[in-house]
Amino acid sequence: MKRKATSKDVAALAGVSRSAVSLVLNGHGEGNLSAGKQAAIRAAAKELDYTPNSVALSLRMQRSRTIGVVTDAIATSAFGGRLLQGASEVATEQDYLLVVIDTELDGTREDRAIRTLQSHLVDGFMYAAMGLKAYDPAPGFAGSHTVLANCYSPTTTVVSVIADEVQGSREATEHLLALGHRDVVMLVGDDDAAAVELRRSGFRAAMRDAGLGDGAAVTAGWRIDTGFAAASHLLSTRTPRPTAVVCANDYVATGVVLAAMRLGLEVPRDLSVVGYDDDENIASRLVPPLTTVRLPHREIGRVAMEHLIARLDGAPDGASPSGPTRLPCPLVVRESTAPPGP
Repeated sequence: MKRKATSKDVAALAGVSRSAVSLVLNGHGEGNLSAGKQAAIRAAAKELDYTPNSVALSLRMQRSRTIGVVTDAIATSAFGGRLLQGASEVATEQDYLLVVIDTELDGTREDRAIRTLQSHLVDGFMYAAMGLKAYDPAPGFAGSHTVLANCYSPTTTVVSVIADEVQGSREATEHLLALGHRDVVMLVGDDDAAAVELRRSGFRAAMRDAGLGDGAAVTAGWRIDTGFAAASHLLSTRTPRPTAVVCANDYVATGVVLAAMRLGLEVPRDLSVVGYDDDENIASRLVPPLTTVRLPHREIGRVAMEHLIARLDGAPDGASPSGPTRLPCPLVVRESTAPPGP
C-alpha cells in the first residue's frame, strides 16, 4: 500500500521548512512567504496528493470545524432542504462540517439537541425555522456563536437572516396592477404566523400607491381545500367579481384555480392568480403554470452560514448586521397571470 504523504514530504519536495508548508496550506502564507514559495508548496502538495490532517489541525487550533444546526421541523421538507443545502454549500467551501438535529417541533428536544452538539465540541450554531417566526434563542446557545435562519429574535442582537415578505407581496400585487387589474383581492393565511401580516402589509402598500385604498383581504387558510372554499364563495358572491387574486401560498392558489374551473372561469383569461412560495411540487406543474413569489430559502441558508463562519474566523462584532438581514423574494412570472379580459 502506498504510504500517505506527510508535510515533511511536501517540504522536502518544495525545498522549504515544514512550518512554511503549514502556513501556506492553512491559509496564512500571504505576507509570510514569497509568492514563488507559496506556489512551490501548493504544487508539491498537489503532486503528492497531500491534504492536512484535519483532526490534528483541529487539536492544534482548538477548533472542531464543525457547526451544529438545530431546526424545528424542516429537515425533511422541500423548503428546509433548500435552506440546509445553501448552508451546507458555504460550510463545505470553508471546510466546515454540519451536524443537523431536527426537533420535530418538540420544545423539550431543543435543549437536549444543543447539549448533544456541545458535547461534540461544535464551533458554533445555526438555528433554522420552517416558517418565519419570532424566536428567542434557547439558553443553551448562550456563550456560543449563533445565527438564526428564517427566524429573528425580537429581544436580542443575535444575527438573523429572513425573507423580505413585505417586498415579495408588494411586487406580486404590483405585477397585477401593471397588467391593468384594479379589482384585486388577497387571500391570507388563517393564523398568527409572522408572515401573514407582513404579506398583507405589502399588498396594502401597493394598492394604496395605486390609489385603490387598502384593498380587500380575505382569510383563506393555507391548504388547497380552504383556498377552494374561500375562492368559491368570493367568486360567486362578490359583485363585481375580482379579476385577480394574490394567494397565501401555492396550495391556496391551486384551490383558487380549481374553484374558478368549477365556476366556468378560465385562468388567466377571466381570473389572474398569483401564489406564494414557488413550491417545486406545485407551482411549475400546475395547469396553467403558476405565477408566484419565490421564498429564498437557499439564499437564507447561505447568507446565515456566511455570517456565522465570518464570526468564527474572527470578524469583529461590528461586521455583523445590527438587525435582521432581509433577502428579496423574486417574483416568478408564469402563465396564470395576464391582463384582465374584456
